[in-house]
Amino acid sequence: MFKHILVPTDFTEKSYKALDIAVELALQHHGKVTLLHVIETLEGMEHEELDAFYEKLRARAQKEMHKMIEQYRNKTIIGDRKIVFGKRAGEIVTIARDLEVDLIVLSSHPLDPANPNQDWATISYKVAILAHCPVLMIK
Repeated sequence: MFKHILVPTDFTEKSYKALDIAVELALQHHGKVTLLHVIETLEGMEHEELDAFYEKLRARAQKEMHKMIEQYRNKTIIGDRKIVFGKRAGEIVTIARDLEVDLIVLSSHPLDPANPNQDWATISYKVAILAHCPVLMIK
């Protein structure tokens, strides 16, 4: 059913939980997991102006990704690791489409029932609305 699962990560504890669930689903369905981290770019500035800054963020992301998947080193389900630059929701949706993933598993947070309107602009909700495939949000 789910042969290719995309897990966007921001390296928080919730992201580790999302990866755990994605790995379990991939094992059940003989699938693979692609881990994705999007480095948010700053608007109004040329990418070249911030090369050193972005390179530090990319290097940190590589280390964090390695740490995330270390616990799965005996399993062959982690197919790929991607680090891209751009706007997070848009990049997640684009990568999911380009890689033809069957499922996106990402962390989210519970809605505040007292103020539900403030949470609709979060990345996880944007991805859930815009993605071409099912989205599983881990809270």
